[in-house]
Amino acid sequence: MTTPYDIVSRALKDIGALEAGESPSADAAQDAFDMLNDLVDQWSNEEMMVYYKNEIVFPIVPGQTQYTIGPGGQIGAIITGSISGTTLTVTGITSGAINVGQTLSGTSITSGTKIVDMLTGAGNNVNEAGTYRLNISQTVSSETINLYYQRPLSIDSAFVRINTNSNGVPIVNGGLDYPISILAVEDYQMIGLKTLNGPWPKALYYQPSETLGNIYVWPNPSQGEMHIFTDNLFQSYTNLNDTIILPQGYTMALRWCLAERLMPMYGKASATQITMINAYAAQAKATVKRINMKPVQSARFADAMLASRQKDAGWILSGGFFR
Repeated sequence: MTTPYDIVSRALKDIGALEAGESPSADAAQDAFDMLNDLVDQWSNEEMMVYYKNEIVFPIVPGQTQYTIGPGGQIGAIITGSISGTTLTVTGITSGAINVGQTLSGTSITSGTKIVDMLTGAGNNVNEAGTYRLNISQTVSSETINLYYQRPLSIDSAFVRINTNSNGVPIVNGGLDYPISILAVEDYQMIGLKTLNGPWPKALYYQPSETLGNIYVWPNPSQGEMHIFTDNLFQSYTNLNDTIILPQGYTMALRWCLAERLMPMYGKASATQITMINAYAAQAKATVKRINMKPVQSARFADAMLASRQKDAGWILSGGFFR
């Protein structure tokens, strides 16, 4: 497995700061490591560098129109579970829903532990007891564990799953999914009655504040299970010996992009060397972005138009100006 130390060492050799077989000093390794974390943090803002979309799932609370997301936010889960190696065994769920991409927090949990895969916990529901794969190996006896999502930069799309009809009777085959419009702040401001009661949400506005994101749903729902989709965030590495778990091609991109960032720090001014490293870095990123390109989306109406064409009389309460 590749570690940040491996990437740092290779990048320093690529720019000529180290000879073959040499190891970086502690100070040089730390400086390059800090730059590496700055690099992956920036990649979270480059949509085509992001290789995975998180599906964030949470149950609707009847009568609640605002939810917080992030460390300490309302969206997440409280479970009872134990860990052996990279396997989380969930034996009880106190609240919320379990899904890939959540970060674990608990008395004995290693910092940065995340759910990366469903094992026996996969099923028709997102809040099932069972086993899940983690990114960090550890041993933890059964205890209460908090699961939370990182604060998203933005929300790309969403739908709401309805499992019962208006009479409370379960819907056959697991329920129906209804698309939700993602609103800009100007469209959300145009809603005249933001506490309008409705059966389930039809529109969503996301406010990404500094520490916790705020999700506002409309109309005021009485049921449903929300599914929102966001770009995955690259996580900073805690030390030089962490294991880098990324898809094929990212290791080379990290190496050459880090070398490109380190050249000014080491005063590298050779035109030939600069051109070569810039070309390798650009090629490595282009390869990753080509793989991450999205399929062409099928034709659809704009979200704001969908929100204004719902088959109900809710538009009256906005004065007819909700776009």
